[in-house]
Amino acid sequence: MFLDVYRPFRAANQLLPVNLSAVLAHRQRGSADHAAHVKRSHKAGRVLRSVKMYRSNGVRDKSGRFWTPRQGKVNQLNLQLMPEQPPNQRAVRPSVQNVVAADDAALPYAELHCRTNFSFLEGASHADELVAAAKVHGYQAIAVTDRNTLSGVVRAHVAAKEAGLKLIIGAEIVPEDAATVLLLATDRTAYGQLSQLITVGRRRATKGECRLKLADIVEHHHGLLCCVPLSTESQLRYTGSYQPGLSTEVTEEALTRYQQVFGDRCYALAELHHGPNDLTRLNRWIGLCQKIGVAIAAANDVHYHNTDRRPVHDVLTAIRCNKNLQMLGHELHPNGERYMKSTHDLLRLFDNRTELLERTIEIADRCHFSLDELRYEYPEELVPEGTTPRQYLIDLTWRGARIRYPEGVPDKVKDLIQHELQLISEMNYEAYFLTVYDIVRFARSREILCQGRGSAANSVVCFCLGVTSVDPNRIDVLFERFISKERDEAPDIDVDFEHERREEVLQYLYKRYGRDRAAMTGVVITYRPRSAVRDVAKALALSNDCVDKLASQLEHVDQPEQMAERVRAGGIDPTSLLGRRLIKLVKTLLGFPRHLSQHVGGMVMSQGLLSQLVPIENAAMLNRTVIQWDKNDLDALGLLKVDCLSLGMLSAIRRCFDFVKQQHGHQLTLANVPAEDPAVYDMICAADTVGVFQIESRAQMSMLPRLRPRTFYDLVIEVAIVRPGPIQGDMVHPYLRRRSGEEAVEYPSKEVRSVLHKTLGVPIFQEQAMRLAIVAAGFTPGEADQLRRAMGKWRKSGVIEQFHRKLVQGMLANGYDGEFAERVFKQISGFGEYGFPESHAASFALLVYVSAWLKRYHPAVFCAALINSQPMGFYAPAQLVRDAREHGVDVSPVDVNFSNWDCTLEANTNPGVTTSSKHNDEQVSLRLGLRLLRGFSQEHAISIETARAATGPFRSFDDFSRRTQLGRTTLQLLSRADAFASLDVNRRDALWKSMPVQQDMPLFKDFSGPVVDEADPHLPQMTGQEDVVQDYTTAGLSLKKHPVSFLREQLTQLRAISAAELAEHTPDRRVKVAGLVLMRQRPQTANGITFMTLEDETGIANLVVYPNVWTRFRATARFASVLMASGRLQREGDIIHIVCDRLDDVSEMLDKLDSRARNFR
Repeated sequence: MFLDVYRPFRAANQLLPVNLSAVLAHRQRGSADHAAHVKRSHKAGRVLRSVKMYRSNGVRDKSGRFWTPRQGKVNQLNLQLMPEQPPNQRAVRPSVQNVVAADDAALPYAELHCRTNFSFLEGASHADELVAAAKVHGYQAIAVTDRNTLSGVVRAHVAAKEAGLKLIIGAEIVPEDAATVLLLATDRTAYGQLSQLITVGRRRATKGECRLKLADIVEHHHGLLCCVPLSTESQLRYTGSYQPGLSTEVTEEALTRYQQVFGDRCYALAELHHGPNDLTRLNRWIGLCQKIGVAIAAANDVHYHNTDRRPVHDVLTAIRCNKNLQMLGHELHPNGERYMKSTHDLLRLFDNRTELLERTIEIADRCHFSLDELRYEYPEELVPEGTTPRQYLIDLTWRGARIRYPEGVPDKVKDLIQHELQLISEMNYEAYFLTVYDIVRFARSREILCQGRGSAANSVVCFCLGVTSVDPNRIDVLFERFISKERDEAPDIDVDFEHERREEVLQYLYKRYGRDRAAMTGVVITYRPRSAVRDVAKALALSNDCVDKLASQLEHVDQPEQMAERVRAGGIDPTSLLGRRLIKLVKTLLGFPRHLSQHVGGMVMSQGLLSQLVPIENAAMLNRTVIQWDKNDLDALGLLKVDCLSLGMLSAIRRCFDFVKQQHGHQLTLANVPAEDPAVYDMICAADTVGVFQIESRAQMSMLPRLRPRTFYDLVIEVAIVRPGPIQGDMVHPYLRRRSGEEAVEYPSKEVRSVLHKTLGVPIFQEQAMRLAIVAAGFTPGEADQLRRAMGKWRKSGVIEQFHRKLVQGMLANGYDGEFAERVFKQISGFGEYGFPESHAASFALLVYVSAWLKRYHPAVFCAALINSQPMGFYAPAQLVRDAREHGVDVSPVDVNFSNWDCTLEANTNPGVTTSSKHNDEQVSLRLGLRLLRGFSQEHAISIETARAATGPFRSFDDFSRRTQLGRTTLQLLSRADAFASLDVNRRDALWKSMPVQQDMPLFKDFSGPVVDEADPHLPQMTGQEDVVQDYTTAGLSLKKHPVSFLREQLTQLRAISAAELAEHTPDRRVKVAGLVLMRQRPQTANGITFMTLEDETGIANLVVYPNVWTRFRATARFASVLMASGRLQREGDIIHIVCDRLDDVSEMLDKLDSRARNFR
C-alpha cells in the first residue's frame, strides 16, 4: 500500500497527489524527467485521496524532503510536537563546540548563500543552528549573507569559532536598478567597504529599509567578491512580484554589468531546488557563463538549517506580508528545499558536476577576513595639542584629586590612583576615560544632573574626574571589578542623566563626532510569548478577538506546561491539531529576532569612521542613528561603549531643587543636602518611603523595619541586600540576625575580618566575594573577577567546577575548614544571579538619602516633582497624592484658572492642616497640573496658560471657550474632569455647555465688557460616588472620597475589614479585605510568588499570592480592578501581609471605575 503525499503544482494552481515511491524514484533519477513522471503518475490514476490543507501544514517523506500542500482541511501526518522547552526562551541547543562532522565522505564545499534569522522575518534558523548543520554535513566554510545587513555576523562568528568552521562575512545586497548580488569580504579593507555600502543605503532610507543603486556598489566594490545568484525566484517571491510563466533568471546584460565592475572577482551562483526544469536551467546558466567568461559555482540559497523549519518560514512570510497563510500565494516557496543539504545531495542536484562544488572552495579561499581583525580606536581629539592621552588623563586625575581632597590627598587614595593609572595605561583605555569625562563636563555645563554608577564607581580615577560621586576613601573599592587584565574585556561606564534632558547629551555626541563616527548601540527585539502567539495566531487566520484573548493570557509564562494551559484559557484546545500547531510554532519562534531597535543609552564613538566598523542606520526616533550590533556583539568583539542612561529620579530631584529655590530661596545640590539627619532615618525605619528612590518597593519596605538604617552605609547595605545575589546566596537572614544581636559575629581569620567586618561577617557585595577569593584562597584580583563572571547567567558547568575546586582547595591549603569553604562558594555563586557591587550600591544610596531628605522636609515639593517626572517609580499619582496629604500637604484639584501643564506650588489657602511631623512646606499648597488628565495634550495646556497670562483669569465657560479656541472634544474632557469649578460650573453643566460646536466669532474677539451667558437647563447633580468615579476616569485620582468608602457597608456585610483594622488582629487569623488593585509584582527570586497591593479608604493591604492560588484565581488576580482577598494574616514587626487562599473580583461594585494597576516583573 502506498502512502500519499502532496506537492503543489504551481502552474495549474492546484494540488497533484504524488505517490511516495514515485517521489523516491524521482530523487534517484534526478529532475530531468520529473514533469513527465508526474504527468504519467496522474494519468495512471494513482490517486487514493485528495485532501487540501493549509499551506503551513506539511509532511516529510522518508528521504527527508518536506512537502507543503494547499489550503483546506488538515493532513493527519504532521502531528508531532516540538520537544518541551521553557516557553519564555528559545530551545537550548547543543553547543557547537560539541558538533563533529558526521559526513566523513563529504565533498569539498562551502555554502556561499545563507540567511540567518537576522534577515528579519525571512531566515528561519539561528546562526549557531546553521553553523552546527554545516559542521555535521562536512562543509569547509559557510558564508552568512543576510539581506542588506551585517546584524547577525557576530553571532555567526562566535558560533563558527567554537565549531572550528571557517566563516565568510558577507551580505545579500539588493540594489533598486540591478540584480541582487552577494558581496563577500576578502580582507579588512573590503569589509570596511561593505559596511560603508550598507550604511549608505540604510541612512538614505527610513528605519528598517535600505535603498541602494548600482552606482553605490561601484563606489564601494574594492576588494569585495561578487557572487550573482542566477535565479531571481527568491527575490521575486520576497517582494510579492513573482508570476508563473515569467522569467526568474538573471539576464546576460545584468551579469555582464557586474563582470565589468568586479572583473575576476565576479562569480555566478547556480541555485536549484528540485524544480521541474532544473537540468535545463543548469545547462543554460553554464552556457551563459561560458559565453561572457564568468566562473559559475553551486549554492543553495539556504533559509533554514533543516526541513522542520519550513512551516516556521511560511509563518514568518505571512507575518512579513501582513497576511494569513490562507491569503498567501506566490510569496511562499513551492517546496521546502531551501535547507542545508549534504554535499552528496547537492552533487546529485547539480547533475554530478563536481566542479561547481569545488569552485565554492576557490571562492572561500579568497576570503581571509575574520571579525577578530577589527581593531577599535577611541576618539583622541579631546587631548590638547602637544600632549598625549596618557599625560592628559594623569593631569586631570591629580587636578581633580586636589579638588576632591582640599586638605590633602590621603595615602590610600594616592596608591589607588597610581595603581589604576598604571592599569589603564597597560590596557590603552586613556581615550575612553577622557571621552566619559568630556560627556560629564558637558552635562554639568548645562546644569544637567548626572552621576556615574555601576562598576565604574570602583574607580578612584572616575571619582577624581567627577564622573562618580562616591568617595573611594569611604568604601572598599576593587578596580579589577571594573577593569581586569585577565578578563581582557572593555570597561563599561554607566552615567545616569535626567531622563528628560538626556537627549541633549546624545545630540552633543552626534554633533561632536559626526554621524559617521558616533551612533547608539542596537538592541535586537526578539519574540516573547505574547508577541509570538499574537503573530502566529494572525498567520493561522484566527479572528482578532481570538488573537487578543490568547495574547492576554501569556503573561508570566515560566514553565513549559503553562503554554498549553494558557492556550486553553485563550479558547483553543491545546490537544487539537490547531492548538498543537500553534504551540509548536510559538515555541520555535521564541527568541527569534523580530527587528532592530536602539539601546536605552549605549553610545559608540570611534577615532575613524564607525561606519567602516559596523553599518549605521536610522532609528525610529528623529535625529537618532544606531549601529546594527547590540551590547552582546560589542562585548564579544571587545568594542567600547558609553552608557548614557536616563534616570527619572534625577529629573525629580532637579525639579525639587528648583522648587526649593523658588519657594524657600535655598540652592540645594547633591553635595550640600544635610547629611546623616536622624529624622530622615526615623522616617526610613518606619518604611515611610513611598516615592523614595530604590526603597519604595514591597520587598524594600518589608526590609526597612528589620534592618533599621541609621547611617549612610546602612543605606548602602539596604540597597544591595534586597537583590537576587544575596537572597540566593543565603546572606540576608544571617546578616539580620547578627545585626539584631541574635547571632554572634565570628571571623575565621583576621584576613577574612578585614574583608567582612563592615557587613558583620556576611558578604553582601560583589567586591567582598571577590576579596574573599583573594585573601582566603590565593586568587589574583583578575582570577576573582573571572570567578564572579563564571557564575553569571551564561554559566558553564565545567568552568564553575574548575573554579569551585580551585577555591575550596585554596581555602583548605590556607587553613580554613571545608564547611566554611563551601559556604563561601555558595555565597559567591549567589552573586551570579545578580548582586550589586558596593560602589554601585553607594552611588544609589546617595540618591536614596537625598530623595528621603526631600520627602521628609519638603513633601509638597517632593510630590509635585515626582508627578511632573512621570512615568517613573512604583506608584501612580493617586498614591503619591494620598501619601502627600497624609504628610500634611494641602492639595488642590485641576482647574482651568489655576493649573498649568505641570503641578505647581502656591500659597496654602487651607491653614490648620496638621501632621505628625513638622516640615518646611506647611505654607504652600500643591496644585495639580493638567498633565494628569488622560488624553489631554501639553499643546492645549499651553494655550490655556497663554490666554490666562494675556488677559487674566477666565470669567465664565463661554469666556474660556472664546479665549482659548479649544475644540469641543477638549472642552468635554475638561468638563468631565470638573476643571471649571472655579467658574461655579459643575461637571454636568459644563458638559452641557461644551456640546454645541464652538464657533469662532471675529466681531467679539476683543470684547472686554460684561459677559452674560444664556440660561442653562436645570440638570440633576451627580451623586458622590458618580463624582469620584468620574475623577478616576479622567485623572486617575480623586481629592473627594476614596471609591471604596462607598462600598464599606456592603463589604462589612461580606465580613471584609478595612486595611487599618488589620493592625488590630492577631497573626494567623483568617481575614478578608477589599480594595483597588494598585500593584502586582512577581520578582524573579520569589519562586513564582506574586505580591499585590490593595488600597481602601483607610490605607493599603499587602497580599502574598502563591503560585497555586494565582493559577486557581488567575483571571481575577490578573484583571480585577477591585479585588476582595481572603487568607491568613501574617505579621513581622510592623509589616503586615495577608497570605491569600481566595481572590474574588468585585469590580462590578464600582461600575465604570477606571482604576489602573501598575504591574512589575
